[in-house]
Amino acid sequence: MAANDFRALLHVMVAETSGTPLTAGELRERMGVSGAAITYLVERMIASGHFRRESDPSDRRKVMLRVADDGMSVARGFFTPLAEHSRQALSSLPDDDLAAAHRTFAAIIDAMRAFRTQLDDS
Repeated sequence: MAANDFRALLHVMVAETSGTPLTAGELRERMGVSGAAITYLVERMIASGHFRRESDPSDRRKVMLRVADDGMSVARGFFTPLAEHSRQALSSLPDDDLAAAHRTFAAIIDAMRAFRTQLDDS
């Protein structure tokens, strides 16, 4: 899978997991590519079985991108071994260090979300 395809898969998967699936236009904005490029990418991802389209239940005119079974297989193939490596790397750290890291990353994520909201509002 090409880097942009994997990036798109991650964007769609994260959005879907958070309960806010993306449209192709929203994916285009997040990836910073042209409309033609996102159309080509989405069509390719659908044809390969990584994405599927689904009508938005609240607005049938809106089409959401969802991760299909093959897309989930690709993600599992990447993240399952990564999770094992991470587990092994963190297993010797004391709980206090992990708690401090968690607070730090949570604060950074909150700051990034606030900045993203500010960008979207401007």
